[in-house]
Amino acid sequence: MISTRKNEYKLITAKPFAPNLGAEIYGVDLSKPVPDAQFEEVKRAFWEYQVLFFKEQNEISPGQHVDFGKRFGTLHTHPAAPTMDGHPEVFEIHATKDSKIANGEFWHSDVSCDEEPPLGTMLQIHITPPCGGDTMFSNMYSAYETLSQPLKEMLDGLTALHESEHIYKGRYTDRGKDDSEIYTPEAIHPVIRTHPDTGRKALFVNRTFTTKINELSKDESDSVLELLFKHAEHIDHQIRFRWTRNDMAFWDNRCCMHRAIWDYWPAERKGRRVTIKGDRPK
Repeated sequence: MISTRKNEYKLITAKPFAPNLGAEIYGVDLSKPVPDAQFEEVKRAFWEYQVLFFKEQNEISPGQHVDFGKRFGTLHTHPAAPTMDGHPEVFEIHATKDSKIANGEFWHSDVSCDEEPPLGTMLQIHITPPCGGDTMFSNMYSAYETLSQPLKEMLDGLTALHESEHIYKGRYTDRGKDDSEIYTPEAIHPVIRTHPDTGRKALFVNRTFTTKINELSKDESDSVLELLFKHAEHIDHQIRFRWTRNDMAFWDNRCCMHRAIWDYWPAERKGRRVTIKGDRPK
């Protein structure tokens, strides 16, 4: 598939990462306030490419990270994960030889169990392993668009339950957060959602949080969800991003899934992320 996108940006460079998804962004210095006109081009590129990779960056401070995130909206606080002292909006991503888990090991859309799942997430990685530690992304527009018409018609109007207790319970005890301190939300969302900014339809189920299609029997739900998970995770919809120190990735949670590969143990990987609040899927 050859990309037909035209790079009409004047204040940034948006280099398509792959024909189906993503762009590398050059010419934006995240260590300084981004001028309004340049920010508008970043926002347009975000809608067009779904995940942006800001290259050639220096490490930004937690305050700078928060300030840039707030340009896109109110920030989201994770219901379970420990946050950074003095910066409750910042979620530290850190895996070492002593970690029992690494965040995001399975395909998911961030905190889709919330009533209003996040708009998107900004992650900057400051410590990279010698090799490995890539992140995979999958295009949920194309996952929807490549379904057969009969299946699209069947899924139209169906809703799914997104739960989190099975994921969050016990997950952060090694980082000093007891289960009594966490919140495990659940929510019901449409199986097919419409992006509020682009108007495009996207598949909105994921293997981590989605547990049931409400209008189907258990056996039907299990079978249909497994079909949709495999379809959404198909290589045709994917890209795999290899991090360079201080890269910032910003993905659209409403039309992307992602998965962090923990193939670098016992090496260390560390970064910080902020997440922007979204709206109720429709």
